[in-house]
Amino acid sequence: MTTREHPPTLGVLLAGGLARRMGGGDKGLKRIGGETIIARVIARLGPQCAGLIVNANGDPARLAFLGLPVVPDDVPGFAGPLAGVLAALDWAARELSAIEWVASAPTDCPFLPRDLVARLHAARRAANVPLACARSGGRTHPPVGLWPVALRADLRRALTVENERKIDRWTARHGIACADWEATPVDPFFNANTPEDLAEAEALLAAHADP
Repeated sequence: MTTREHPPTLGVLLAGGLARRMGGGDKGLKRIGGETIIARVIARLGPQCAGLIVNANGDPARLAFLGLPVVPDDVPGFAGPLAGVLAALDWAARELSAIEWVASAPTDCPFLPRDLVARLHAARRAANVPLACARSGGRTHPPVGLWPVALRADLRRALTVENERKIDRWTARHGIACADWEATPVDPFFNANTPEDLAEAEALLAAHADP
């Protein structure tokens, strides 16, 4: 593992949604600038982490070309990003016992910051809380977050017993800090949810090369 100023952290790429606004399929496999969005996410997040996994449901063979473990939700019914986070926390506890932290990011964010994990850790340490999420231009991005493996039992209870689906409500129980980024000239947490967003991302890439 590479020595970093923050604890070793597993990265999880959240690809477990239904992508209804994109017309279905995997948003991360859409292309921007001739490259899939998920490849862009991997290139940005990978160097910050001790390893990467993909949270995705359905046939994992479609993502085999990535060469990464594909971990499905084990909470039924497409329970949202929290289910993907839980899957990653459980995988880390089972496969990487030395890892105490997981950082999550959706696979539809092509411009993720290259200092994401370090700044999330800095924010939670400064606030003395166990959780952190990204914020840009005053807007929070709950699926882009930092999660301690130690909270996985509580998260499982929230999902399976309490039927909790809102990230904000669950994180508020434990305390969460926000790490801030500027939203101009390009919001680093721009996400491509629709075909129109893909066109906008192409324009941003053309104008700024490496946002």
